[in-house]
Amino acid sequence: MKRSGTQKDSSPSQLKDARINELGDWRGRTLAKIRQLIKEADPEVVEERKWMKPSNPSGIPVWYHNGMICTGEVYKDHVKMTFAKGASLEDPSHLFTQPGTVRRAIDIHEGESINEAAFKDLIRAAVSLNMSSAGD
Repeated sequence: MKRSGTQKDSSPSQLKDARINELGDWRGRTLAKIRQLIKEADPEVVEERKWMKPSNPSGIPVWYHNGMICTGEVYKDHVKMTFAKGASLEDPSHLFTQPGTVRRAIDIHEGESINEAAFKDLIRAAVSLNMSSAGD
């Protein structure tokens, strides 16, 4: 898989660690927890940093397995996990807070927690969808 959007001497994991440490607040802790859950759900996940620009020099974390799974964007008042093919995923636990016709997102605000088992199920379902679409 082609890697893009990473800094020369830093791995995507190191860049994510730096971003988490840079935040130093509930958003960093939330992103770190989400990252841990993603790795637990899919030990083969590939992490990248994309879309670096002057207004967001550390970029956006992105997780892949046979295609994009999700992104993790940090805003002033929430952390947004956007699933690339979220509209095609079953969500029996109703984790998605943002509807969409292709993508769907989960917004996590300060003081909120996420259903960890249901989140891992979403990650596994997204990977499975990517695997089934790989030959398309």
